[in-house]
Amino acid sequence: MKLSVVIPCYNEERTLAAVLERVIAAPPAEISKEILVIDDGSRDRSLAIAQEFAERHPGVVFAHRQPSNQGKGAAVRAGFEKATGDVVLIQDADLEYDPDDYPALLAPFERPEVLVVYGSRIRGSRNRSYNRYYWGGRAVTFFANLIYGSHLTDEPTGYKVFRRSFLQTIPLECNGFEFCPEITAKVLRRNVVIHEVPIAYHPRSFEEGKKINWRDGFAALWTLLRFRWGAKGKQSTASSPADVYPRT
Repeated sequence: MKLSVVIPCYNEERTLAAVLERVIAAPPAEISKEILVIDDGSRDRSLAIAQEFAERHPGVVFAHRQPSNQGKGAAVRAGFEKATGDVVLIQDADLEYDPDDYPALLAPFERPEVLVVYGSRIRGSRNRSYNRYYWGGRAVTFFANLIYGSHLTDEPTGYKVFRRSFLQTIPLECNGFEFCPEITAKVLRRNVVIHEVPIAYHPRSFEEGKKINWRDGFAALWTLLRFRWGAKGKQSTASSPADVYPRT
């Protein structure tokens, strides 16, 4: 198995180097990794740090820069376009999610019928973010289960993992944080089971760089509703030009 790790990054100079070190060293040792850092127009040294790692780890770490700040969704989609692995994993550029959980996230893919795996903070961690974000995430998950008939425990999780052959069949369009409920909605519309595994979680504060806000929670609910009865779509994400997306 080859694993593509997509790291969307915006002004994460304080944590990016540590994240890259941990992703490079992450188990399981028997799989090969490509690590795609997609810098979303950072104004700090994030891109320079990514480029330094790319020089030190040629063929493993790749640094790409978006033409402007377009949002997490646009950065993730750019990473998806460049990914060549059998399995594609989204890794945030902060230290909230632990790469030591990769073996648990990848283990279900040993079964060929598994197409999507989410890491569940609810099932695996006792650590909580701010109460309003914890309960907001639970509300988004409840709403997703209600209108899609799913049984998720943590829809907004940052650890979303896909078999690339399946991922290429999902047309994606959202540029911001609403990318997460968009891809969940489109997976569930296909009647594809999202497998969940317990993961660790180390929430950070606003002072440490947390970016999501309450508006993103309402956007997530609207996104889930908007895609519930829309077209399922069959075209490949590879049909869109890489790195060229409308501004948010």
